[in-house]
Amino acid sequence: MGVIRERMIGEMELRGMAEKTKKSYLVCCRVFVAHFMKSPEQLRAEEVKAFLLHLMRARKVGPSTSRVYIAALCFLYRHVLGIPGVVEYLPRPRIPKKLPDVLDREEVMRLLGMVRRIMLRMILTTTYAAGLRISEALRLEVKDIDSKRMVIHIRRAKNGKDRLVLLSPELLAMLRRYWVESRLQGPLLFPGRNGRPVHIDVIRRALRATVREAGIKKRVTLHSFRHGFATHLLEDGTNLRVIQALLGHSNLETTGHYTQVSTRNFKDVTSPLDRPTRRKNHPKDK
Repeated sequence: MGVIRERMIGEMELRGMAEKTKKSYLVCCRVFVAHFMKSPEQLRAEEVKAFLLHLMRARKVGPSTSRVYIAALCFLYRHVLGIPGVVEYLPRPRIPKKLPDVLDREEVMRLLGMVRRIMLRMILTTTYAAGLRISEALRLEVKDIDSKRMVIHIRRAKNGKDRLVLLSPELLAMLRRYWVESRLQGPLLFPGRNGRPVHIDVIRRALRATVREAGIKKRVTLHSFRHGFATHLLEDGTNLRVIQALLGHSNLETTGHYTQVSTRNFKDVTSPLDRPTRRKNHPKDK
């Protein structure tokens, strides 16, 4: 797949696709070609569907991963090989929509306080305080912290967009103490040993250990702090469109999903069971 691979890389670069997406698409297409040991130009819709069934039946791939493979193959056949008919009628597996477990404020603060390494603690604290994706926090540079305007400049976020998010005074004070204690030399706010951003797996392992130590039974991921940021703002009465801008969502509908896990609208509602009722006298059965 050497020549086709290079053409695919070129097409993705022309569209400015994210590095993570490019790597994912290339891996999916490599697995597809290796399965048949043929050039993708020799394969048609029947083989594509057979491959997807193989992923689901033999490799037990879930709907989310299946959709990534489908997206990669659609890109390959439509934009690289110019044979769109091969993937025109591919079905899209439905992804079950589950509500995320939301940490309450006390749980967030307890977890953050228990992370021992100061750098990892500050990474997670920043994602919660500013509602960042973990990838956005890891790319932060010292110059992105604007204490005069009290904003954080997020560069090259999802879809290549920049945005400004709020800089909490408490977070600013914590970042200043962290900067002094860590004696940062390079541009990165959270550098690893090689001068590059801390690897995400290091943070995942630290978070898993902290969750176990804290005895929290909810499913907690790195994204839980961003979920918590949005949900807690919503419960405080923050306008949904303001939250949309802070999170960097292109579609308000995406932000609206947080209304499903917020309990703010429940507080003014009384269950029929809790309402006082007047018992009526019913004639006794004769």
